[in-house]
Amino acid sequence: MAKLWGGRFRKSTDKKVDDFNSSIRFDKRMYKQDIKGSIAHATMLGKQGIIPQADADKIVSELENILSDIEAGKVEFLIDAEDIHMNIEKLLTDRIGDAGKRLHTGRSRNDQVALDVRMYLMDETDEILEMLVHTMQVFTDLAKENTDTIMPGYTHLQKAQPITFAHHAMAYYEMFKRDYQRLCDCKERTNVMPLGSGALAGTTYPLDRELVRDMLGFSEITMNSLDGVSDRDFVLELASCLSIIMMHTSRFSEELILWSSNEFSFVEMDDAFSTGSSIMPQKKNPDVAELIRGKAGRVYGNLMGLLTMMKGIPLAYNKDMQEDKEQIFDSIDTVKLCLPVFCDMISTMKINKNNMYEGAKGGFTNATDAADYLVKKGLPFRDAHSVIGNMVFYCIEHNKAIEDLTMEEMQSFSDIIEDDIYDAVSMETCVNDRNVIGGPAKEMTEKAIKKAEAFINECKE
Repeated sequence: MAKLWGGRFRKSTDKKVDDFNSSIRFDKRMYKQDIKGSIAHATMLGKQGIIPQADADKIVSELENILSDIEAGKVEFLIDAEDIHMNIEKLLTDRIGDAGKRLHTGRSRNDQVALDVRMYLMDETDEILEMLVHTMQVFTDLAKENTDTIMPGYTHLQKAQPITFAHHAMAYYEMFKRDYQRLCDCKERTNVMPLGSGALAGTTYPLDRELVRDMLGFSEITMNSLDGVSDRDFVLELASCLSIIMMHTSRFSEELILWSSNEFSFVEMDDAFSTGSSIMPQKKNPDVAELIRGKAGRVYGNLMGLLTMMKGIPLAYNKDMQEDKEQIFDSIDTVKLCLPVFCDMISTMKINKNNMYEGAKGGFTNATDAADYLVKKGLPFRDAHSVIGNMVFYCIEHNKAIEDLTMEEMQSFSDIIEDDIYDAVSMETCVNDRNVIGGPAKEMTEKAIKKAEAFINECKE
């Protein structure tokens, strides 16, 4: 097949080079954005008198037909045509002849692909934003059901202080809220129209870039033609945002993997989101959580690949940049695959509330509250810390919990201890006395949930 750019060549491209050079197998997914951009470009060319209005009308009409044919499965893309841009242009030219050859006037594939990628990523970002809204809702619903579910909080994977499962769930709401905000911010920088940058130095044709911007719904126009065709910061930024999303799903998945083990038994995964063993009949494996955890590394790898690909590229466009698409497309596909199953896995799991409560009672999670009790009685905190540290050591030696000690045992460590210490170190008091903004007390958690639901409703509007 003759290349659309083949005028200065006297020898056909090697078949292996055609296969190597072609990107149609992965960039064909941008057909809708490519056609939409071409329609806007052709419309502008006609209005500016750069090409005959009749040709512009014919181009727009046939591009709409091509879009319908692609979506109806009537079009087979050609590897020899290299990419989605050349495939569509060839289809157009084959159908309407010389008029189709005028479409590329004042345009390069360099600014064309920059346009298509930006449009495609914004469309995909909108879908992921909707998924994140649902994810935030899942965690707020989980929190609403567990404001009284006391569990141990951890640092260094060692029991630290009692919290509620609602408070723990709302920590993940905050993570996914930041993910939502990051994606919105990323989309704002992606929403810049590069068409008109040409190959690297703009064009001598009197293009109306503002008209194209408005037709395509962009908020801004690129202000430097070199940057317009060579910028892939928006791809890197999205890849980073997607990596952080996957990190958050992986962290909670890791906790579910631990909590569903016999040693914890805090949660039980639903049968529909678990798998068995081919040899061990008793097994119920958290494979969904494990696979999400594993796929996080895949998305990280795409980010590192993109950063490495871009780090040594001089201005302006270089063929290396074709490698951006497979990696960012894969990251998008992976996140879109993981988030729905992640949410359903969480929504269907069983919370073993009693096991969580018993877990909070072990490990001296009320030791800090015992120290705070002494501080409120007038003892300096460092002295109180030492007293309770000695008390914990005594409890370990005698296989007791702090609340199981007799008053005589308690007062052997400090004579300012009174009967009210037993209420002070109860799990319920330890949680609900932490009634500061951001704390785990039921009152504060309910306020946080209410605020979260207001944010989610704003996102849905």
